Amino acid sequence: MKNLQKGDKKLLNAWAFYDWANSVYTLTIASAVFPIFYEALFADRDHYIDVFGMHLKNSALISFITAMAFLVVSVMSPLLSGIADYVGNKKSFMKFFCYLGATSCIGLYWFDLDNIYIGLAFYFLGLIGFWGSLVFYNSYLPDIAFEEQQDSISAKGYSLGYIGSVVLLLINLAMIMKPKLFGITGTDGEAAMKAMRYSFVMVGAWWILFSQYTYYYLPKGRKERTEKLTKTVVFNGFKELKKVWALLQQNIPLKRYLGGFFVSSMAVQTVLLVATYFGAQEIQWESKDEATIGLIVSILLIQLIAVAGAVITSKASAKFGNIPTLIFINFIWVVFCVIVYFIYLPIHFYIAATIAGFVMGGIQALSRSTYSKLLPETEDTASFFSFYDVAEKIGIVIGMCVYGIIDQLTGSSRSAIVILGIFFITAIFLLRRIPKKAL
Repeated sequence: MKNLQKGDKKLLNAWAFYDWANSVYTLTIASAVFPIFYEALFADRDHYIDVFGMHLKNSALISFITAMAFLVVSVMSPLLSGIADYVGNKKSFMKFFCYLGATSCIGLYWFDLDNIYIGLAFYFLGLIGFWGSLVFYNSYLPDIAFEEQQDSISAKGYSLGYIGSVVLLLINLAMIMKPKLFGITGTDGEAAMKAMRYSFVMVGAWWILFSQYTYYYLPKGRKERTEKLTKTVVFNGFKELKKVWALLQQNIPLKRYLGGFFVSSMAVQTVLLVATYFGAQEIQWESKDEATIGLIVSILLIQLIAVAGAVITSKASAKFGNIPTLIFINFIWVVFCVIVYFIYLPIHFYIAATIAGFVMGGIQALSRSTYSKLLPETEDTASFFSFYDVAEKIGIVIGMCVYGIIDQLTGSSRSAIVILGIFFITAIFLLRRIPKKAL
C-alpha cells in the first residue's frame, strides 16, 4: 500500500500495536507460564539434570542460558542499530527477528528433558528474536512520529502491550486450571502440562498474527540507499559506544550514576527473571494447582503494582530529588532481599511480590529519567541511550551468571538472593558519591 505520512494517526497506531503483538512473550514465556512448566518437568528429578557434560540444577541451567542469550543481544544490538539507521528496508529485518522469536515460542511445545538441547535452543532463539525485533521497532519511532508525538505514542504502545499480554495470560491460566473445558484430555497433571504447551503455541501465533497489522502500515524504512553496506556502517554502533565512553570520563556525575545504575539494574533485572523459579522451588505450596495459580497471580501482581510504583516514585522524586529517591528505593530492595531469604509460605510470597512490584516500577522508570537529566548538551542522545541499553543488558548477563553460580554451588536460590542484596548495598554506596548539585 501507499506509505502514510509521518505523524499520521493510522501509522502511529499501527506502530504501537506491535507492543500488543510481542508483549505476550515477556509475560507468558519469560515470566509466568514457561518457568512453571520448566519447573514441573523436574518434579521427579530433584531439580537436577546432566547437560553440557555437567550435573546442573535446573534453575542454574536456565540462568546460564538466559545470560548467554543476553550476551549475544548486548553484542548484536550495536551492530543492528548501525544497520537499522542505514538500510532502507528495515521492515524485513524486523520481520526476520519477529518470526524467529515467534516460531521459537511455538517450538517450545516440544520442550522436554529427553531433547533438552533442542528445547534450550528454542528458548535461546526466542529471546534473541524478541530483543532483535525491538531494535528495529524502536528505530522506527523517529521515522513515523514527530518529536511532540513520540512520548504519547510510546506510552500507548506500552499500555497496549500490558493489556494484550494480560488478556492472553488469563486465557492461558483458564486453560491450565480447567483444561477439559478447552477439550484438553488426560489426567489432571498431563492435561495441565498440555495446556502449558498449547500456551507457547498461542504466544507464537498471537505474535505473528497481530504483528501483521503493524507490518501492513509500516513503511520499509527510510529512502533506499544505492551505496553498499560497508564495514564502517556495520560497526558504527560500536564506534558510537566508544565515543560515549570517552565523554563519560569528562562527566563525573553521569559516570558515577552509571556505575550505580549498572549494579542496581543487574540485581533488579535478575530478580524479575528468576522470581517464578524461586517461588516454585522455595515456597511451600499445598498443591500443584495452588502453586500454578499463586505464581501467575504473583507475576500479575508485580505488573499491576509496578504501574502505581512508577507514579508514586515520580512524585517522590519531584519532592525529594532523583538521587535521594533512588537511594531510598535501593534501600527497600536490600530489605526485600533480607525478607525473601526467610519466606516459606504463599502469603509471604504475595507480600514479597507486592514489595517487588512497587520498587520494580519505581526504579526502572526513575533510572531512565535520571539518566536523561544527567546527559550533557547534545543532539546525539541516541548514542547515549544505546550505551545505557547495552550496559543494562550486560548487567543482566552478570546478574544471571552470579545467580546461577551461587544457586548451583549451594543448591539453594535463597543464598543467591543474599548476593543480590549486596549488589543493592553497593549501588547505594555508588549513588551517594554523585555530587549533590548534579540533580
